[in-house]
Amino acid sequence: MKENFKVKFLEEASKFLDNIDEKAREKIIYNIRKAQVINDKSLFKKLSGETWEFRTLFNRTYYRLFAFWDKFDRTDTIVISTHGIIKKTNKTPIKEIEKAERLRLQYFKQKKI
Repeated sequence: MKENFKVKFLEEASKFLDNIDEKAREKIIYNIRKAQVINDKSLFKKLSGETWEFRTLFNRTYYRLFAFWDKFDRTDTIVISTHGIIKKTNKTPIKEIEKAERLRLQYFKQKKI
């Protein structure tokens, strides 16, 4: 199946993945790849504004990788993952959404768009 978008990880997202259990990391990567080819809100969902999240449930633990779209390159659509958390409550912490937005603004500022 054709990918609808590519995924890139900012440093903090990569560190998050590096520091979790290997099987959980494999499940997260599997879900991200699945989200690239099918539209499923249980895997990839818009939170607010420009902030999205990759969602994974593994061993009764909720993992979230925050992300945003970079559609400025006409050849590829890219989703940039900013950082991740292990979610402990039903509600996504506002501070994590705000952090994703700060990282998004910083990304585009460095990219100079």
